[in-house]
Amino acid sequence: MMRAGTRFVMLMLPLVAAACSDKATEGPLNVSVIGDPPKIVDPNRDPLSTPDAVLMQATAQGLIRFDGSGQIEPGLAIRWDVSDDGLYYTFRLDDNAGIDAENVARRLRVSIARSSRNPLKPMLGAIDEIVAVTPQVIEIRLTAPRPNLLQLLAQPEMALIASRTRGGMGPLSIDERGTGGLVIGPMEDEAEGAEQDEKELARRQVRLRGERAALAVVRFRGGGAQAVLGGRFQNLAVARAGGLPANLLHFDPVSGLFGLAIVDTKGILGDPDARRALSMVLDRERIVATFGVKGWRPATTLVPGGIADLPSPAAPDWAGMPLPERRTIAAGTFARLRADQARGDDEKDQDARPRVRVSLPEGPGSRLLFTLLRLDWARIGIDAEATGPDDKADLKLVDLVAPTDSGSWYLRQFTCDRSPACNAAVDEALQAGRAAPSLAERNMLLAQADQALTRITPFIPIAMPLRWSLVSPELTGFRENPRGVHPVNHLRPERR
Repeated sequence: MMRAGTRFVMLMLPLVAAACSDKATEGPLNVSVIGDPPKIVDPNRDPLSTPDAVLMQATAQGLIRFDGSGQIEPGLAIRWDVSDDGLYYTFRLDDNAGIDAENVARRLRVSIARSSRNPLKPMLGAIDEIVAVTPQVIEIRLTAPRPNLLQLLAQPEMALIASRTRGGMGPLSIDERGTGGLVIGPMEDEAEGAEQDEKELARRQVRLRGERAALAVVRFRGGGAQAVLGGRFQNLAVARAGGLPANLLHFDPVSGLFGLAIVDTKGILGDPDARRALSMVLDRERIVATFGVKGWRPATTLVPGGIADLPSPAAPDWAGMPLPERRTIAAGTFARLRADQARGDDEKDQDARPRVRVSLPEGPGSRLLFTLLRLDWARIGIDAEATGPDDKADLKLVDLVAPTDSGSWYLRQFTCDRSPACNAAVDEALQAGRAAPSLAERNMLLAQADQALTRITPFIPIAMPLRWSLVSPELTGFRENPRGVHPVNHLRPERR
């Protein structure tokens, strides 16, 4: 049966195609981001949605930012330097930044203050001081080296907000608000310099919308949008229903967490053996193959391989076993747990099958994923029930792109203040790692924490996150990248 999202796409395609041109190389660039309408958000108070993050990247840069390839480029700072010992990061502000070093330092200190709810704050614990050395120079001083600090500072969560009406310190600002989305364009000084060429000024503007995946795909198919950003696994089927050429659908090779976090340990999932059994029985290769995305990688470890501070992540003890053997062991685990429970409660129905509630986002991809999970768990006598993203559950899907190439980010998602399935020794090791005087000692503590978490299974990894975009061929500035970032000011090439 055709689901609502894909059915909507198929019904609307002819109507929108007739109403819109096939291409729009002139005038504002139209970009749809899947989600609610974008808004300026203080990341120290509230989380950023995907549309919010795209808007913040465009209008509220920090000291540095990401370019179209996911690499670091100048933001408010025109250049920077890192000391040989890795403890001092010195930034020289652009003379035209419109803000002085003391003001920038004060705002950055708010991001790491005790009251801050910035999601990057746990990763910034090594910052000792942020000081204005001169009106144009800022120095960030660390208690221990952090090679990935620049990746964190370039995130939209570290952007500086000047106004909720116009945005922040550029590179673009909000020009218009309306039912057709936000129009963002060059900052005032740049716009004044381009007054004589209205066509060029319009060409440098971006009309940014946040909308449902089905509507975004329809708009793109009809020529009303030149890019759709923010696609995830749950709405991939909607993009494919548009019947678009395969070369317009792009996937970013991102790393992060995509799997099931334990959110309720009051029932059977309070036992680490039960969590281990649910994880070991999954046929991850089949899950990934069913979605049909070339290069999508399954995952069995909490931290992916290839990370400098945790080069050999801990693998679960079942990782090398054939799937049939894993299923036999997992079935035996639950048979034992059910017998133990029955002995503890004479009135308990020994034939009752354990049930787990799984919270997933809405969308056809979630329904497909749940079906595959349910089939795998049914083989070992476990019933599964799908619940909504805000409903009570035992397991909840986590779908996060890592903001930095650090094992610490992965491990800190499962400290005792964030996860009911935790280990106090892990928290102690992570705290000690924050103060470790050398990278070698810190890496050793991270490895210990990784091994301890792997033994208790606070998370059931499935794969790497899946991120897709639809991009028109004329947007030659678009680049698939491991950060999964696509600043809208980099999408359209500069006119020569």
